[in-house]
Amino acid sequence: MLTLDKITEIFFLADEYCHYFNQHIDDCMIKLDSDTTLKTRNKPCGLSQSEVITILICFHLSDYRTLKHFYLDYVCVHLCREFPHLVSYNRFVELQQKYALPMLMFVSAHSLGNCTGISFIDSTRLEVCAKERIHQNKVFSGAASRGYSTMGWFYGFKLHLVINDMGEIIAFQLTQGSVSDNNTDLLLTLCKKLFGKLYGDKGYLVKQSVFEHLFHSGVQLITKIKRNMKNKLMSISDKIMLRKRSVVECVNDALKNICQIEHSRHRSISGFIINLYSGIAAYSFLPKKPSIKTHFEFDHSKSLQLSL
Repeated sequence: MLTLDKITEIFFLADEYCHYFNQHIDDCMIKLDSDTTLKTRNKPCGLSQSEVITILICFHLSDYRTLKHFYLDYVCVHLCREFPHLVSYNRFVELQQKYALPMLMFVSAHSLGNCTGISFIDSTRLEVCAKERIHQNKVFSGAASRGYSTMGWFYGFKLHLVINDMGEIIAFQLTQGSVSDNNTDLLLTLCKKLFGKLYGDKGYLVKQSVFEHLFHSGVQLITKIKRNMKNKLMSISDKIMLRKRSVVECVNDALKNICQIEHSRHRSISGFIINLYSGIAAYSFLPKKPSIKTHFEFDHSKSLQLSL
């Protein structure tokens, strides 16, 4: 999965964006320097921003489970020609903290897809420690919280995703584990750039006022109903798309098991955020993503068999 062509592609996109990013930062710094007489040093590091971003994304596309082993055993051994100015691992950790902002901006600019009119929404939990060590965890004290999902109670965060029918991530939001899926502010934030139909599970049942607000903004939220709710008429195509909603769960599985966005070895909140964003960026470079066919051809004589 991780080839020299893929590394070159990632580095090209990262380098182009970092050049654009640094140009705007330099313009802002010139304006600030003109208002003050303080002198600042701007000595370049051994590894550039684009090289650090490339290494972080490549780690999530590799088979290595720890960044330290990937950097020392793979990058420093097999990629010396591609990265001629490698630094020690401790210095690399410092650089990734320093280049966190360009990394986050790169993900927002290059790792998100476009809305196609058919979207799926779901959330997945990100545990930061085992249940038995919740009271001993000090890294995420005050940031993480207890939450409940279909897998039971956990301590950590929730990653809320919106994908299109091609498996591309359109929007995402990181919240505490206690935030519910149908939170009004959360839904309005995720649906800012959406249009068309949005399919979710029963956890996204919202009030009539929220549904009308989304509908007037161009988004039709479609979910299954609970047993104690009145049945509503639904088109055959919407029933079929609700059955295809599991594609977003496949995306969550790929993010966790292939791109490794979840583990319990974080030593800082910033490291957790960088690991999450670099994993999302790595997902956009996967050669195959979970997707569905949105054009259906079926026999109308058998359409009654497709009802839920």
